[in-house]
Amino acid sequence: MSNDWIDVGAASEVADGAVREFTLGHTRIAVTRRGDAWGAINGQCNHVGGPLGQGRLDGDYVVCPWHYWKFHWQTGAGEPGYEADRVPSHHIRIEAGRILVQRAAATPRGHLPHPPHPLARPPERAAGSIRVLGLSTTSMTLDQPRYSTSEDLLEHALDSAARDLGCETRLIRFRELRVRECEGFYSKSARACTWPCSITQMDSRDQMEQVYEGVVHWADVILVATPIRWGAPGSLYSKMVERMNCIQNQETLHQKHLLKNKVAAFIVTGGQDNVQAVVGQMLTFFGELGCQFPQFPFIAHSRGWSAEDMERNQAVVRDSKGLHEGAQALAARGVQMARMMIEASEGASTFVGGGRKAQSEEAVARVPPGNA
Repeated sequence: MSNDWIDVGAASEVADGAVREFTLGHTRIAVTRRGDAWGAINGQCNHVGGPLGQGRLDGDYVVCPWHYWKFHWQTGAGEPGYEADRVPSHHIRIEAGRILVQRAAATPRGHLPHPPHPLARPPERAAGSIRVLGLSTTSMTLDQPRYSTSEDLLEHALDSAARDLGCETRLIRFRELRVRECEGFYSKSARACTWPCSITQMDSRDQMEQVYEGVVHWADVILVATPIRWGAPGSLYSKMVERMNCIQNQETLHQKHLLKNKVAAFIVTGGQDNVQAVVGQMLTFFGELGCQFPQFPFIAHSRGWSAEDMERNQAVVRDSKGLHEGAQALAARGVQMARMMIEASEGASTFVGGGRKAQSEEAVARVPPGNA
């Protein structure tokens, strides 16, 4: 047997119609069997290096388990229209029940030019007035609008920021966006959770891009409003922050600080108590993104567990001068802190890798002197 052919395993290890990962020296390969025909392609996906050998067969294509890119099971070519985006293929044969794969690839890897996603640009604050982004995560039927206590206070805060403080403002009602749920790429591999989010890159209809653009590239102050649902933030808030994990992941995995000089503050209302726990979760998450908080970073309202007269709860908030003044003051504290941070900014080099996880020795060694 020529040294050019490597025994990678037993043929019995690959079921008909299955994809199996083997190693060819130090290279991962994806071996596929269809009846008596066999295929072997490089096991590293062109996208972000996903393990093709752990994927599945869909017709003539091996599907990457991370983000579903497809490559022909024998030639390594990309799916129709993307054939030039290919992974190397290898000659393969079966002898005496063993899988033999030629060491040298039969075809080269190829990359189609993919223009960078607009969100991938470096975050740079444009000159101008303080920018305040409101994120409302109240659920409701779009063609049957109702009064929302948290959104009422958020709108009042934004109006005050524009009218009294000269800020630019935007309001995103998350319920009005077509946003896919987080698909758990991080659960497959931390590196599979990318920035920009892989869902946003793959699906042009996904409107989470509006939130990413606002939070990463536009806003100085982020005001988040949510109702309390069974002692927790509302379901739309949870859906939103699950998709924002890709921002925090850049910090912990790549030492890439996407949010700089950003202030976050919160508005929480509901018919049940548990305000402190809800706000604690929100503070932790946005702190992990790199946000800072003004003194007294939230306002909240709840009439407690036993207050089942929700129409009364709505009336209390709607008519409360104190709560609306509180929303106005919350916006003012956020704007004041953002202005101070922007004016006193010392540059990106002062930021040390953050997040709740300890940094590796290699990462710590990269910290500039005097910033440890």
